[in-house]
Amino acid sequence: MRLLYSVLLVLASPAVLAYFAVRGLRDGRYLARWGERLGWRRGVRGPFDYLVHAASLGEVNAATPLVSALLARDPAPRILLTTLTPTGSQRVSDVFGARVAHHYLPLDLPGAMRRLLERADPGMVIIVETEIWPNFYHAARRRETPLVIVNARLSRQSLRGYRHMQRLIAPALAGANAILAQGSRDAERFVASGARPERVHRSGNLKFDIHLPPSLLETGELLRTGWGVQRPVLVAGSTHEGDEQVLFEGFRRILERHPQALMVLAPRHPERFARAAQDARNAGLSVRQRSDSRLPGEAQCLVIDTMGELLNYYASADVAFVGGTIAPVGGHNLLEPAALGKPLLFGPHTAHVRETATRLLESGAARRVLTASDVARTVNPLFDHPATRDRMGRAGLALVEQGRGALERTLSTLDGITRESG
Repeated sequence: MRLLYSVLLVLASPAVLAYFAVRGLRDGRYLARWGERLGWRRGVRGPFDYLVHAASLGEVNAATPLVSALLARDPAPRILLTTLTPTGSQRVSDVFGARVAHHYLPLDLPGAMRRLLERADPGMVIIVETEIWPNFYHAARRRETPLVIVNARLSRQSLRGYRHMQRLIAPALAGANAILAQGSRDAERFVASGARPERVHRSGNLKFDIHLPPSLLETGELLRTGWGVQRPVLVAGSTHEGDEQVLFEGFRRILERHPQALMVLAPRHPERFARAAQDARNAGLSVRQRSDSRLPGEAQCLVIDTMGELLNYYASADVAFVGGTIAPVGGHNLLEPAALGKPLLFGPHTAHVRETATRLLESGAARRVLTASDVARTVNPLFDHPATRDRMGRAGLALVEQGRGALERTLSTLDGITRESG
């Protein structure tokens, strides 16, 4: 089955590269470093202690506590971080700088994956969340390189899809040395997809081990000082077009009751920055963009068209909304605003963060919204009642504290595998 998969992937490779070229018309970073997409890069030489694969921005954020903890060891290990997207690559650079090496993960072709592993020569491969590449897994197994999936999650939708490819997916998962699942349902789905039950463990979510510097809240207060301390602020992070259309209409209704309110909008993908700003204008909102380097003034919507600043803006919020949840994407990181003590809103599409979303709702830290009416009906009372915002924020903080521990369990498992393989 893997042979057929490889043949089909070879035939599809021109289309995949064409896709990168088209993406490059909007984001020129997709046109760079194409050799890495085929496993060629002379500058990356092993041996590395760890090869950590984190597909894009969300996975890099999830991997950050783990990579930071590994780098804090004495001596610090050599780490190669791979991503699929330029956004993920930029986040790696912003967070870790020269402390780690970066390489785009190649297409899952046998030769490309073999070349990557030969050059990197890692002591262990760590996959973050849900990246199952059969040839990559097979190449690691042939080299007898331990492979661990950490912070692993598998949605019901993905499980249904994998059942149609069981003969391809099951051998890949069965070869993993350990799968550290976020929740019990994730663990059950990995076993149902072919993982060995004795190698699947529930470790919790690494994102709960987020440690935010106290200076973030000070930064948020400074931002508010520039905007007007009394101005109500809704921060919408990691948004997609389907989120934004609802938010724009909902915010127009909020302005009827709170005419000085400000919405800070941080689109998920850089190539949508300009379009999101124009859509906000088309919706009747006055707009300022972060790259203007000017205060929003009387503008009603501030579009964050820069990268790496979302946490600063979450810290400035009275209320935070997390995107990819009204748009049917599956949700992004709900724990960052919760860890900052912010009352949280999100939509119904939370397949990627289902357990976290459920716990936030049950604790009273979050509320669901779907329509523009929902947004206005939920945000207006929160703007009116600081005590309610404070209560929701404290509930979110408590939940984050209760969820910590995944990092320690993950490190313990990695160390055990290292000793066994050594």
